[in-house]
Amino acid sequence: MKKILAILLLMTMVLAACGGGASAPAAPAPAESGEAPAETPAEAPAASRDLFVTVATGPTSGVYYPIGGAFSSIIQNDLGFRSSAQSTGASVENINLILNGQAELAITMADAVTQAYLGFGAFEGEAPKEELRGLMSLYPNYVQLVTMESTGIETFYDLEGKRVGVGAPNSGVELNARLMFEAHGMTYDDIRPDYLNYGEAVDQMRNGMIDAAFVTSGIPNATVMDLGTTNAIRIIPIEGEGMEYLNENYPFFTANIIPAGTYDNEEDVNTATIMNLLLVHNDLPEDAVYEITKGFFDHLDTIHSAHNAAKENINLDSVMEGMVVPLHPGAQRYFQEVGAID
Repeated sequence: MKKILAILLLMTMVLAACGGGASAPAAPAPAESGEAPAETPAEAPAASRDLFVTVATGPTSGVYYPIGGAFSSIIQNDLGFRSSAQSTGASVENINLILNGQAELAITMADAVTQAYLGFGAFEGEAPKEELRGLMSLYPNYVQLVTMESTGIETFYDLEGKRVGVGAPNSGVELNARLMFEAHGMTYDDIRPDYLNYGEAVDQMRNGMIDAAFVTSGIPNATVMDLGTTNAIRIIPIEGEGMEYLNENYPFFTANIIPAGTYDNEEDVNTATIMNLLLVHNDLPEDAVYEITKGFFDHLDTIHSAHNAAKENINLDSVMEGMVVPLHPGAQRYFQEVGAID
């Protein structure tokens, strides 16, 4: 119950901080945060051009990588900073890269960010990471529990005793998988878990080495589509009591559907989604974050062309959707300037 109340309090604080134009208590608002910006991005301090912006993404087989590559391309080719996109193990690793100063921007899932910010789950026993800040919300990740029809698995509970790819250890996919089992009154003790990223897990499924795999990503996922070209696949729904448990205990989850035809599925598949966020450290210079944020929306076509998930979801109307930490003052200034937030 304390965990649930903490999550709800955090989300309330974020909405209050960003919606009202004031920054969160963990980071005092700069003096100019409530004023119209006095300078344009071109007048940002020249020293900020010395900033090397590493964008932490995810495995090359996933959606994070091409979208992160688009961010990095804009930062370097259109804004004049030096930048590179780094393939990583995704959410938890990316959060640690931000905290350790080894990345300036990172794509992460909201559940992992919540755990870091409040100090539970994957960050149990650690001090809350209150220095984490959001740049913007991106697109929803869909919990895609994938199997082949030949396994006979039709419901979540059919996973009992099966070999299941749950994601790389402490990845966002793996943290997500743990919550899915919790929501269904199960644990890893009920299955034979394989700690593989979903690209590896899908390969193992194709080879008959595992029975199912969690692929928590945007849709469509290229590895799942590839598997479906040679095998009859099935997406197991997340619904009923399991979805109700997630709604009650982890409000960063939202009920959604994988539309019919996404993977040659004849009907919509009920599942849970969770927002992906673009994360930064509160120490990143405000003018640089302002310019980067503005640059992304000035060159939104580059981001949209990276993946269908970006094209359908990344826009000024959704920059705060599912945001679980306060915005960085530089991003907040830009979004207030264009009227995306109050």
